[in-house]
Order: sequence, then C-alpha cells, then structure tokens
Amino acid sequence: MQTDSHYPAERLVAYDVDWPSRYRTSVPGLVAKPVVDLALRIPASQSLGQAKEAFGWAGWTTPVSVGDHWATFLLGDGVRTGIGHIFTADQWDKAHVRLFARWLREHPVERDRYARLKIDLVGRGLWGADYTAAKTGFVREIVNLARADRGLPLLTNL
Repeated sequence: MQTDSHYPAERLVAYDVDWPSRYRTSVPGLVAKPVVDLALRIPASQSLGQAKEAFGWAGWTTPVSVGDHWATFLLGDGVRTGIGHIFTADQWDKAHVRLFARWLREHPVERDRYARLKIDLVGRGLWGADYTAAKTGFVREIVNLARADRGLPLLTNL
C-alpha cells in the first residue's frame, strides 16, 4: 500500500453521526478519510493575501494553488486533520466541492456508489495522488450532474 506521511495511517473510517453537527458539508452515511474537507469562502471584501494571513493565525498552512482554487491544510503532529478548499465569493455558488457534496447528500444511490469506489480503491492499495486520480472521473460525473441541474456549463476537468 502506498503511504503518504501527511495523512493518518487509517485510510477510511465509518460515518460518524456527530459530523453534521460539526460540519454542514458532511454527507450522511458516507465513509470518509479521517481528514475533514471543508469548503471555505473568502468574503468579497477580503483579498486572498488577507485570507492567507488569517489562515496562518488560525493554525492552517499557507494556502497553495490546486487548479481552480486554493487549499490550506490543518496539521496535528505533522499529519493532516483538515483540508480547506478556498473559494472567492464569485466562485462560491459554482464551487465543485460544494456541488459534489450537495449532490451526494440529495442522491443516496450516487453516495453509495462513491462509498463503494473509495472502499475498492483503498482495498486495492491505492492512496495519496493515485487514490485521488482514480476518483476523478466519478467526481467529474457527479459535479457535472449537479452543474447541469443548475444550468451551469459542464466541466471537462477538475
């Protein structure tokens, strides 16, 4: 199994019924890595530079570009406990992280397909970048269903 020292040793954990009380982005019933993914919105009145400084004060890493948005990481003893996906106010309503989670909350069949995919990939020893890459097609499919439902153009990549 590929190792990634930034992630906890445990790959997937069962759904925790307390997650929705802590994070509105939680998807009820979905197995997950023990690292919370959060969608974070920068207020329209704030620049990314100001936000970077605030994340540092709050204990998050300096944000880095990850394609169409920025990400920051919360570490505990050098291990990721949180990933913050940062979006501007203009990006917020179309943010793929939010569209994906919302669709899975509203469509249990796709949520269960995603759970099976994740379990299968970990069972085959995929993790880190390989695990993420192997999920990309499914994620794009679901994001495009959500985008089409909202009258937004489809994405060709994530």
